[in-house]
This record gives sequence, structure tokens and C-alpha cells, in this order.
Amino acid sequence: KIVSVGLRFGLGRLILDVDRSGRLARAWQTVFFWRRFSEPRAVRLRRALESLGPIFVKFGQMLSTRRDLLPPDLADELALLQDRVPPFDSSMAVQVLEELYGRPIDEVFDDFERTPVASASVAQVHFARLPDGTEVAVKVLRPGIERVIAHDIALLEAAAALLDRIWPEGRRLKSREVVGEFSKHLHDELDLMREAANCSQLRRNFTDSNLLRVPEVYWDHCTTTVMVMERMHGTPISQIDAL
Repeated sequence: KIVSVGLRFGLGRLILDVDRSGRLARAWQTVFFWRRFSEPRAVRLRRALESLGPIFVKFGQMLSTRRDLLPPDLADELALLQDRVPPFDSSMAVQVLEELYGRPIDEVFDDFERTPVASASVAQVHFARLPDGTEVAVKVLRPGIERVIAHDIALLEAAAALLDRIWPEGRRLKSREVVGEFSKHLHDELDLMREAANCSQLRRNFTDSNLLRVPEVYWDHCTTTVMVMERMHGTPISQIDAL
């Protein structure tokens, strides 16, 4: 599947661009002379990672923060994976919330925006308003994401084991340990109660700070798959011109 997606989006060119001799690029052009892509390479890379699933989206998110390793066009496009991944159907988010709360969404929130404000690899966020008028952000895990991640982690574990066998440097890189660490952090991220606890602790640590404001968590509305926190108004740190 990885190879087929790579061919579909023309990712072979990204690898060939590293070959300074140009021989591989000429061979590629000879074999795939009929292939033309109208989209820039960065857009094609982002779309390919989205097609491959949450594990690969996470990988793209990580790469987007390493501007010392990536050309600007790739880093800028991969940064969209942080909160601009295609969202899942809002009706599914409403269904998840109503099943968790045991009542209609309009009885839980005074107002709930059906259109998500942000969507990432494992969750998406909707703005809402509590009955007392408090503006909140509601983070909802993607339905079935645990099963998808378990499948992809198994694939990575198999790939890491194969790498150790066929590549002499594989053991030195400790690829299986890397996958294990990646898996641990991913599973931690799937527990929104853990994230809520971390957020609350951070808020307590900076209660009297004039430099940092941390959103309040509304525990009565939180579960392992839903986190409700104070809505924050401001300018993202990535919008340098606006700042």
C-alpha cells in the first residue's frame, strides 16, 4: 500500500532529487514518461501521508517542525497536518458525544458548532458554549482510531524487525526500540483524561504567571475520548506577520 500510494502521488521524485548524479532521475523519466503532476511536490507529499493514515500523519507533523532538515516548501505544507487534516463527519462527533453524555447534544451545550475548527490525525475540535455562557473547545477522538493505530503500529514493528535483519546498520539504529517509544506516546495521546490532567497541572503551575495562560479544563464533561476546555482567543505563534 505504501508503494502504491507513493507511485500515485509521484513521491519517487522526492527520493530521486537527492541523487546528485541524475542517473536515477533519467531512468525514472524513461520508465514513467507518461506521468505528469499538476500539484507541487509538497502538496503531493502531504496528501500521500493523509492517505496512509494517522501514523504517517504523525510522522509528517514531526517532520514539519524540523526546518533544519526540510526545504521551506515541504516544511510549510507539512505544517498543515498539525490542524488541517480532513475532518471526519460532524454527525459522528455528535453521535459520540450524545452516547457518552446519555442525552441530546443541545441539552449538554447551549450551542455546539457542527463545523470543526481544527482537525488532526487522532482528534478534531469543535467550539461550543456551556449553559452558563462559558466558551469552550471540545476535542473528540476519531471513531475507531484505536484499531487503526494498532494496525499501523503492527506494520511498523514488522518493518523494524525486517530492517534489523536485512540492513547491517539496523541494529545500531535500534529501530524496534524507536517504534516501541512511538507506540507508547501514541497510546498516551489516545487517553484524553491523561491530557486533561496534564493541562490542569500546567495551569496550576502557572496560576500567578503574567507570561503564560493555560486553559481551564471542565472535568464534568471530560472522558477518555472527549476533552472540554476553556476556549482561548489569540494569534497562533506560527503567524509571524500578524504578530
